[in-house]
Amino acid sequence: MSASLQNDPSLTVPAPTKGDGGGTLSIARNLGLVIALVILCVVGVITAGDRFASTENLLTILRLAAVVGVVSIGMTFVITGGGIDLSVGAILALASVWATTTGTQDMADSIGWIAMVFSALLVGTCAGLINGILIAYGKVVPFIATLAMLASARGLAEVIADRKTQIIRNQGFTDFFGGEPLGIPVIVIIFALVTVAGWFLLNRTTFGRRTFAVGGNPEAARLAGIKVQRHTVYLYALLGLTCGIAAVMLMSRTTTGSSTHGTGLELQAIAAVVIGGTLLSGGRGTVTGTLLGVLIFTTLTNVFTLNNLSTSTQAVANGVIIVIAVLLQQQVANRKT
Repeated sequence: MSASLQNDPSLTVPAPTKGDGGGTLSIARNLGLVIALVILCVVGVITAGDRFASTENLLTILRLAAVVGVVSIGMTFVITGGGIDLSVGAILALASVWATTTGTQDMADSIGWIAMVFSALLVGTCAGLINGILIAYGKVVPFIATLAMLASARGLAEVIADRKTQIIRNQGFTDFFGGEPLGIPVIVIIFALVTVAGWFLLNRTTFGRRTFAVGGNPEAARLAGIKVQRHTVYLYALLGLTCGIAAVMLMSRTTTGSSTHGTGLELQAIAAVVIGGTLLSGGRGTVTGTLLGVLIFTTLTNVFTLNNLSTSTQAVANGVIIVIAVLLQQQVANRKT
């Protein structure tokens, strides 16, 4: 790199310490989310009593958080890398439909239910790859590319399923993913494993440091030797993979594959990531914050449901929380500049 480029402040690669290991600011941010979650729990206990404080209700909250949580972990990587994906719900629907077709289930009867899992993961990853290639090499704006994928994937899922719900008839699949070893649902265990893996990948690997660099300043990252386009493709493929995992989890919870699965999931995932403290402009992301964001939204929904409040009220409350979170982000960004 020439001396002029090295002295250009606009081409400075962000330091790879803007995730969960970002020091006191990160700790304070996550502490604020923990306090918000505790307040929600106190409100739940006061308004719903034992119905909220029971172990069964805690497992219900975790089951609801699992599917959107896994997708949100993948979304954290994409947003930290400076992108966004509106197609996650449609990709999940397509993966669930593809994995529950008669042909796939016949194959599962022959070689085991792993065939259904592999199909869902493959479909999700391929859809993510297409998004990444269009954005990185086709120079299509992420909003437009993933909006097109949203329409295409949802439409293809409807064509394959003929707009019908496909019932899972493989008993091995439902037995395994519907199990509760030590009283913990399998899908909750999967959510925990994906969260730990995501945290490690983002905060303790070269891949994570490159994600921060690409999201913070793509041109500086390129001059530093990072293959920005290839890394962008990897990020969207990773998000597609998490959509495939979430599809398997939703299939096990509903014992169906449907083109309507995942409707509105993209908004829930993006909201949880933003609430968690990941900057929409890229360059800063936190898996721990995303986990807390998912739990806050899910607990809020649970409290509203136990108190028989309408879904419209829930939507208004969620919208207000998102706006407040974005305003706080803008204040933080302004202080940085």
